[in-house]
Amino acid sequence: MSAQDHSQDMGASPTRINNPQLRVEAARALVWITVIGLFALAVYVSHSLLVIFGALVFAAIIDGAARLLGRVMPLARGWRIALVILAGVAFFVWLGLFAGAQISREAAQFPAIISQQLAITLEFLRSQGLAVGTADIQAMASQVANGAGAIGRAIGGLFGGLTSALLIMIIGIYVAIEPRLYERSIAWMLPRGMREEFHNTASAMGYTMRRLMFGRLVGMAFEGILTYLLLMAYGLITGEAIPMAALLAILTGLLAFLPNIGAVISGVLMVLVGFSGGAQMGIYTIVVYLLVQNFDGYVIVPMIARKTVDLAPALVLGFQFIMGILFGILGLFLADPVLAMIKVVLERRAQRNGSSDSGSNTGTGAGKSFDDQEKEFA
Repeated sequence: MSAQDHSQDMGASPTRINNPQLRVEAARALVWITVIGLFALAVYVSHSLLVIFGALVFAAIIDGAARLLGRVMPLARGWRIALVILAGVAFFVWLGLFAGAQISREAAQFPAIISQQLAITLEFLRSQGLAVGTADIQAMASQVANGAGAIGRAIGGLFGGLTSALLIMIIGIYVAIEPRLYERSIAWMLPRGMREEFHNTASAMGYTMRRLMFGRLVGMAFEGILTYLLLMAYGLITGEAIPMAALLAILTGLLAFLPNIGAVISGVLMVLVGFSGGAQMGIYTIVVYLLVQNFDGYVIVPMIARKTVDLAPALVLGFQFIMGILFGILGLFLADPVLAMIKVVLERRAQRNGSSDSGSNTGTGAGKSFDDQEKEFA
């Protein structure tokens, strides 16, 4: 019995669609269901995806530092990465041993000073004829927290954030040690014709990420050090030290990682602490805040921006609010890098479309072919 006769005996499949138009529509529906299912899966595992992306950001920081060391130290890449990691560990050990006791004492006083200044502000509003009560302040604070969402989530998810930070560092170190291995693993799952473009796009994203993180770290260090020096200068001149100068400087430096939002939060905290020592000290902290932010915004940032990705401030701020509301502290911290990577992908796609329209066949990420990038990486 032939195969055709055997298939006729068995009968047609019950899942077969005889109408060609219905088969096309069914195939389209299957594609849409797959897309929606993948999107729902991405939303469900969004926190894990953000942790992985955060690890890539951390790996870019280590990789960028190792590349900078390579310009002055003729060592193998593995030794340079080890030096970078050891330097980071040594810094945090020093911070914990020598500055930890002072910072912990200042942090214990911080909530009391903030509450005291809020009470003084409330009393001043009442003296001006404004019937503002404690319940009103709490209601306004609740509305602000519900509207912005990010700050409340940041405080509430502190312990979860510490766990995520540990995972980010561990995965990031593994990726930084041998990034090409993971890049080739992803490229292997793609069609052969898309692999070269994937390598070039990944190289362009890494190039942008390294410079973006370099700019962030330089800005953080500058704002933290300058804030500390200016706050300490007030005590040397007047003989009355500003409370928690070291803690305010560290918070200013850390919050500088968040463009726009971080500067506002650190400025409010600095001014509240300043006015706890009197009007003169409070006015001085306002001057310090304006001086640091303006010098950083008009001198440091433009110098770094020429070698980093150019993002519109309003776009960054809006994206930070969205990521903060959706994903909390982790989304808030990674909003800027995520937006930068989206921009790189869109620019690469526009460049590829322009090349195809003009009939050219140029597809190099960051101006170099993938083979050249492999030689430079090694």
